[in-house]
Amino acid sequence: QVQLVESGGGLVQPGDSLRLSCTASGSIFRIDDMSWYRQAPGKQRELVGMIITRGGSTNYGESVKGRFTISNDNAKHTVYLQMNSLKPEDTAVYYCNANVLAIGPSGEYIAFKPWGQGTQVTVSS
Repeated sequence: QVQLVESGGGLVQPGDSLRLSCTASGSIFRIDDMSWYRQAPGKQRELVGMIITRGGSTNYGESVKGRFTISNDNAKHTVYLQMNSLKPEDTAVYYCNANVLAIGPSGEYIAFKPWGQGTQVTVSS
């Protein structure tokens, strides 16, 4: 079993910054990539950005390019989302996702793609 836990959401004003964190736990052998998604009320969940854990290659959704930055700490199984110049349209629940290879009870490898519980980000004056 692998779990993801996000933190760092909150209420901020337009133009402010916020940093989200997501930490994976469990019998983790390897995490290949970690991603942030968001879902606003009445809208589909959309990709915010993703990072390949080995090498640090990233890609971002068009709406956040130049404002958001993804980074990770492999030793802590943690991914971060630094959000700058926040806009009201960034208001959403932000979810973490990862491609994880875990070690099962018999020593076998099991692939997981868990989701975190989400953290609310509200940008409003």
